[in-house]
Amino acid sequence: MTIKEILNTSNHRPWKMPSSEWKFYQEWNNAIFLHYQVNIKELKKIVPKELEIDLYEGKPWVSVVAFTMEKIRPKNLPAFSPISDFDEINIRTYVKSNNKTGVYFLSIEGGKSLSCKIAKGISELPYRLSKIKRTDKRYQSKNLEFNDKLEIEFTVGENVKEKTELDKWLTERYALFQDTNNSINEFEIHHLEWPIDEIDFKKLEIDYPRFKKLINKNPNKSQYSKGVKVIAWGMNKKEKTSDNTSNCSTSQ
Repeated sequence: MTIKEILNTSNHRPWKMPSSEWKFYQEWNNAIFLHYQVNIKELKKIVPKELEIDLYEGKPWVSVVAFTMEKIRPKNLPAFSPISDFDEINIRTYVKSNNKTGVYFLSIEGGKSLSCKIAKGISELPYRLSKIKRTDKRYQSKNLEFNDKLEIEFTVGENVKEKTELDKWLTERYALFQDTNNSINEFEIHHLEWPIDEIDFKKLEIDYPRFKKLINKNPNKSQYSKGVKVIAWGMNKKEKTSDNTSNCSTSQ
């Protein structure tokens, strides 16, 4: 499907696309989703107070997403695979801001040093380098600095023809929010709905010491997707405030 066709398919979005010109194209391919229902008190310790924690049926979630980033490029330039293609793992939770539901990254790892530096420099997202290896049935990552480890052996199952509301709540997010020292940065994105497949694990070892109270071995829900083609807009910055209002939302 062409970029124009993707942009013209928008009925599944919860709000209208930005009227400004898009800035970047990228593909998030062969994605493994591990979803964990977590404790709200623990999560509130690490989410900026400027963002509301979004809840599904009264519960917050954290997800580990291991995938391959491909063909990332600015709008008017071609992709350069030595930089634009790399394996990535992000750990995210679900938030609300400016009447939009999106994600907030607790961690982002990339498998190529230069790719991480460029992505972090352009987006201000907290990319860091990890040693990542993947094949059709295995995904492995290790980060010695943080003592993080992920090892998955899996097989892909049947396509999920009828997604549940929770399936959509966990995957259909069209904004991301990230904090810096002085601001909350907002990015809008667009893609078609994620195609979802079942996934079976032969091995699942996950150890992120910083998030040990949020992430354990067995996820509450897991999914696999062949991926989506993603259109992204530029960064919108909002200065942080000293307001101490709650960062928990009961919307679904």
